[in-house]
Amino acid sequence: MTGASSWSFREEDARAIQTILSGFLAESNARTALIVDRTGQMVATVGESPRFDPTAFASLTAADFSANDQLARMLGEPEFGALFHQGERESMYLADVARRVILVVLFDNRTTLGLVKLRVKTAVGQLTQVFTEMFSREGTSAPGVASEFLGEAEDEIDKLFGA
Repeated sequence: MTGASSWSFREEDARAIQTILSGFLAESNARTALIVDRTGQMVATVGESPRFDPTAFASLTAADFSANDQLARMLGEPEFGALFHQGERESMYLADVARRVILVVLFDNRTTLGLVKLRVKTAVGQLTQVFTEMFSREGTSAPGVASEFLGEAEDEIDKLFGA
């Protein structure tokens, strides 16, 4: 596990995140848990290895969360703390962690959205504590959103919508 943007993990941070995500997967029966930072960098993957390009996935995840933040503001909400995308066989649940990173949970019919949502609350609380401590130790208030990553995310969105 490596850091992203202007921050980095210590070994104990990586262990704590691994432990939290492994416990969450065991309790929720989800397949994979990923941590993506807000600039579109993949930070951590626990569970089954994804069958997709992690770089593109991380970029699109950050763009998705960013777009939904804008939609929330349009509706008068400060943010949407969680998103859910349901497919026929595969679904994903995304949750904000400390306004710095995104927890992405990939799951199938081995579990239910209700169980994932129930178990994700504890995991998000534990991850928020780890990331808050990590950022305060690093002396960073939050990772800066690098414009190159935002540009890549916007390019991915444009491709999706044919712009």
